[in-house]
Amino acid sequence: MEMQKIIIDKSIVLKPLELDDTQTIYDAIDGNRTFLRRWLSFVDVTKSVQDTRAFVKSIVDDAEWRQEVFTIRYNEDFAGLIGLKDIDYLNHKTEIGYWLIEKMTGKGIVTMSVEKLVSFCFRRMNMNRICIKCAVNNTPSSNIPKRLGFTYEGIERAGERYGTRYFDLEVYSMLKGEWVEVEDEPESLAKLQKLN
Repeated sequence: MEMQKIIIDKSIVLKPLELDDTQTIYDAIDGNRTFLRRWLSFVDVTKSVQDTRAFVKSIVDDAEWRQEVFTIRYNEDFAGLIGLKDIDYLNHKTEIGYWLIEKMTGKGIVTMSVEKLVSFCFRRMNMNRICIKCAVNNTPSSNIPKRLGFTYEGIERAGERYGTRYFDLEVYSMLKGEWVEVEDEPESLAKLQKLN
């Protein structure tokens, strides 16, 4: 399925990753290294715009094993990336990952983007299970699945390599049947809006 842009609200739009986004993404990483490197291992190996170009090209060009990645635009400015990892069409499951630059945090951008992307996965891609994995103690990240009603499943020990160390990951999941139930409850949607 070819991805189209996803409109979150009047301020936030998810646009499919393109090669033309390379410089913008590199500049965002380069200008936010201290903020991003605490949890994102790719920051220290992103030393030039060519490193970012190689990443973007690997996503855009790999039609067979394509990961669906979007730039997050807030009032048309680049805010970060969000995407689907390890899409398993046979078993109808995927994982959502995301990151934001520092000045875009605290606005509810990721919560609203994840909410819309989850709905897209269940309704348009026929997924049955979506998971989100967050490094232990990365509270801003783990607050997203908690806020959206995901189920905490436990710890994936040493689930992600960071330099010479490994991070344990908190694993959260949502099933299609659970999401329809939550999404259709007006009280839950009202509560979500207050949190944003």
